[in-house]
Amino acid sequence: VGDRFVVRPGEKIATDGRVVEGSSAVDASMLTGESVPVEVTTGDSVTGATINAGGRLVVEATRIGTDTQLARMARLVEDAQNGKAAAQRLADRVSAVFVPIVIALSLGTLGFWLGTGAGPTAAFTAAVAVLIIACPCALGLATPTALMVGTGRGAQLGILIKGPEVLETTRRVDTIVLDKTGTVTTGKMTLLALHTAHGTTENDVLRLAGALEHSSEHPIAQAVAAGATERLGDKSPLPTPQDFTNIPGLGVQGVIEGHAVLVGREQLLAEWEIRLPDGLARAKAEAERAGRTAIAVAWDGEARAVLEVADAVKDTSAEAVERLRALGLTPILLTGDNRAVAEAVAAEVGIDAGQVYAEVMPEDKVGVVKRLQSEGRSVAMVGDGVNDAAALAQADLGLAMGTGTDAAIEA
Repeated sequence: VGDRFVVRPGEKIATDGRVVEGSSAVDASMLTGESVPVEVTTGDSVTGATINAGGRLVVEATRIGTDTQLARMARLVEDAQNGKAAAQRLADRVSAVFVPIVIALSLGTLGFWLGTGAGPTAAFTAAVAVLIIACPCALGLATPTALMVGTGRGAQLGILIKGPEVLETTRRVDTIVLDKTGTVTTGKMTLLALHTAHGTTENDVLRLAGALEHSSEHPIAQAVAAGATERLGDKSPLPTPQDFTNIPGLGVQGVIEGHAVLVGREQLLAEWEIRLPDGLARAKAEAERAGRTAIAVAWDGEARAVLEVADAVKDTSAEAVERLRALGLTPILLTGDNRAVAEAVAAEVGIDAGQVYAEVMPEDKVGVVKRLQSEGRSVAMVGDGVNDAAALAQADLGLAMGTGTDAAIEA
């Protein structure tokens, strides 16, 4: 604690700490569920396992080892799993007593019939009858066979079941809690919409903004560059910018084909005395109300466009929610992301606004699952990140996305 270390772009922050020098966008989605990297500067706190997405940072360690946020989350997972193990151990103890009792009763029956002079054949028949009735072989064979068929069918559908006994819990589930980022959504920033000013074409905006953002390492910038490349196609490659400058927390600027281009927050344009016209200002406000990130584009002293970037909802999510309802399940959205984003995603996939829990820290996700269980519900939890692992372990049934983290899959 107190040691200082340098974190370069693309590197993970080793421990919980405080920024003492530099500014950058840091991606803490693995821990917080936020889909957009957070801008940090001198004096801000950062957590271990957070990725530096932009400039150079000097961080002073404030918590290390078992005291870090990541370590505390690991303990939450362990506690939840131990709670389940206690119930399983009780079942094992019952079985350990039940089987010897049945054997003792069978031997007692054998001794009783021999003692009454019924003969060995009758005594043995009675003893075996006690064993068969107390431990029916048909049930002993049919149940594991049915479970094996179920796990095999699941595998055909791309569902890997951790153990056959897990299937027994699925029929009781009445509530399904869905993580947002990486589960209902793709988990990566995507260029969703483009609004242009009068006299400006979409192709011009995509070429100039995409070229400038392509030189930045910021996840939002990369989303714009990827979106521009995809929409323009191979026939219109992005030009190479000159005098490129990354302005932490605001955006980027540079010269492209003789145009002085600005791409970033509205404050960046304001520093150059550029104002958004009414149409673009309305588009920006509507995008932000929907929980999306709005990026302004300007060149040659005029605002030209507003780009909308967000974590896109998966194409199949709305259908999945509809099918879950058809099964009689109540879908709930649980996320660490901000409420505006969460409610916009919920509305898009068909989850009621009253069933949205937003801005929830990882340890609080466990609390939400416990609260639902205390109401008498049988809860299934679906997630993909480290921040979901403890809640997955606590739920009556945990489902992890195959593309998720190892911690989520293990839990």
